[in-house]
Amino acid sequence: MAAGRAHLDALHRALGSLEGQCAHLGQWGHHLAGVLAGGGRLLAAGNGGSAAHAQHLTAELVGRYLHDRRPFSAIALHADSSAVTAIGNDYGSDAVFARQVAGHGRAGDVLVVLSTSGRSGNVVEAACEARRQGLTSWAVTGPGPNPLAEASDDALCVQATATPTIQEVHQVVVHLLCVAVDRALGVEP
Repeated sequence: MAAGRAHLDALHRALGSLEGQCAHLGQWGHHLAGVLAGGGRLLAAGNGGSAAHAQHLTAELVGRYLHDRRPFSAIALHADSSAVTAIGNDYGSDAVFARQVAGHGRAGDVLVVLSTSGRSGNVVEAACEARRQGLTSWAVTGPGPNPLAEASDDALCVQATATPTIQEVHQVVVHLLCVAVDRALGVEP
């Protein structure tokens, strides 16, 4: 169980550093609430575990987090397997999210890109495309600086070394962002 205790210690340290980011996430939530309430859209992307977090975020916004409210437009870009495989085949793997950002995104929308390394070419390209299209892009990554954080308008970088720890904190970030959106919208039980 020494490995388990070491894992929990690393997670505790990473979560402790996240406490200082709550105001930052509150700002993201306030901005995103305004975009969604005004008819805008959230796009989200990631690979592997980060894809699962991206899809979790979009599900909470289309459905609900804790309390009932109207559904919002939120799309997990990896979830359309036909688009991902067609784009990957025709344009290459680095284009699978960027091409969807160009197709689905509108100026003023928000793109959230998640990556434990911050170096995944397809999410970096998505952030670059978001900038070209006039979307706001936020990166949720592992330790910074990294290419994804630099390509995005803003970033929350988890200062941890182990991929599982980074991913566990990313799940907390998703929930904190949902709390911030609901709070900005005045959603109460």
